[in-house]
Amino acid sequence: MLHVPRESLSASVLARPWRVLRGAVPRSPPPPSHSQATHLLLSAAETSSLEKSISLHKRYLAMGWPSSSKYQKLTDEMASQLAVPGPAKLEAVTKLMSKLDADLETQTLAVNELVAYLEQLKLLGRDPRSADPIFAPNGIKTLARYAFESPQRATARGALKVLANSMLLVPNTRREFLTLGHEGTACKQLKEEGPKSWEDAFLLSRVLLLSTYAPNIDLPTLINDHDLAGAIISNLARHAEHMRENPSGPVIPMEDMAVNETLRLLFNVTHFAPLRKPLFTPAIPLIVTLLWKQDINPSKPLDPPFSSLINALLNLDFEDPEVQSSLCPQSPEASDQPSRVAARLVTLLDLSLKPGIYAEGELDQLLSPLVGVLAYVEAAATEEVKQYLRATLLPTEKDREEVLGKGTSLGSRVLKLSNNPMTPKLGDVASHLLYSLSDKDASKFVANVGFGYASGFLAKNNIPTPGNMAETSDELAARPFNPVTGQFLDSERVVELPEMTEDEKLREAERLYDLFERLKRTGIIDVQNPVEEAIRSGRFQEMDENRVTEVDSD
Repeated sequence: MLHVPRESLSASVLARPWRVLRGAVPRSPPPPSHSQATHLLLSAAETSSLEKSISLHKRYLAMGWPSSSKYQKLTDEMASQLAVPGPAKLEAVTKLMSKLDADLETQTLAVNELVAYLEQLKLLGRDPRSADPIFAPNGIKTLARYAFESPQRATARGALKVLANSMLLVPNTRREFLTLGHEGTACKQLKEEGPKSWEDAFLLSRVLLLSTYAPNIDLPTLINDHDLAGAIISNLARHAEHMRENPSGPVIPMEDMAVNETLRLLFNVTHFAPLRKPLFTPAIPLIVTLLWKQDINPSKPLDPPFSSLINALLNLDFEDPEVQSSLCPQSPEASDQPSRVAARLVTLLDLSLKPGIYAEGELDQLLSPLVGVLAYVEAAATEEVKQYLRATLLPTEKDREEVLGKGTSLGSRVLKLSNNPMTPKLGDVASHLLYSLSDKDASKFVANVGFGYASGFLAKNNIPTPGNMAETSDELAARPFNPVTGQFLDSERVVELPEMTEDEKLREAERLYDLFERLKRTGIIDVQNPVEEAIRSGRFQEMDENRVTEVDSD
């Protein structure tokens, strides 16, 4: 939970000077009004008495004063006074941890007391400085016991918040948490409690997600023995069900946070345990459903949940035959046309490539997963969907009116990505997609994108270059086009150059001769100097030491 800023507190509370509120707090106050309770809580906060403030809160609850957002703001404000690193903060954290640790044995504190202590501990633990008892091995052990052994969800939830923050801020606590052996219980609770509560789903997913970064995590055991795959899938199923039940309902921030965290967990698990990814295949239809969870924001199309949805799909098995029905739905309903999923992904790509949406430096990280998923969808798609993707992502006839890659269509923009030195990872993925859209046929690939764009990909992947590209271009198009640039021949601009003089021809021949000699000396390739070949064949004869002339063949 984010710290509530002072500006959000009630004007009446902020208007009162702190010095007016100082004074002795009565041992047994009568049932206070809201105004009196506010005075007393602020007085406790002013004197840095954390325990006194919590004690007053518990007493007021017993007297009927409602626990409200105003109290939350007051305790947040009070905790912010103690959150400044120093002896006062360390003392407050030490006392809170001692009380929580002791109550594991005595079990004398009420649920609302435990929740209050944990809430204050969460606020004080946002900055690790002067909060060592929280992050120490015994502190993590205490928090984990409350999180996974408490029968009260309110207490467990409060402890999970502190534990998750600790694991986020101090990486060593992740290893410490795993030594306690609670990760199996976390999987069980994610499966059982996650679908019941968005907050539980978020917190448990966060703890497990952070655990995946620890070197001592045993993911195969969590998947095989503790059904981590089932836990993730059951939570995604609940999100998909909620979306179907409330297609136009209001946004629930915690639900959005929960689905995002579960998707991130899915990505990490399938990334670090790739051999177990077939167990997560049932998640694909659920993730596909969630692609329509909310409208796409044109200004930031890959903001969550879309980035998380795409990343989660990246490691999954699209080759499973049962997946095709979700990727290419066959239904009489207009909303379920076969290309619906592909079109959604294409829309995300199109919007992301609009000028000014993302900086060039962001494209490699943001768009590589999206283009990769499009390639997976294309490979698993029906012929109808493949045709849609070819028509959308390959250069069009209009693009061939000029050199390919110069236009503004989506096909031209994708083609430019494939050859952009600033986005090497994205360029490689885009080239693979274009090659797949060309039926993985080198001749079709060259015809579709031009030899200029295709040559690097073919060489890098040891794919033989087509023999006669000019003939191929004539066969594949009604209008002949330049096989190198992809431009229609009748659209090429002919540049009129003046005829070279004899001296210019001689200088050019000497330059070429020198270049071929240098290339031959490198030893990289075995190249035959055309001038030497001409001399040997009798087409040229030496006139003097610097000049050669062509022999008249007549």
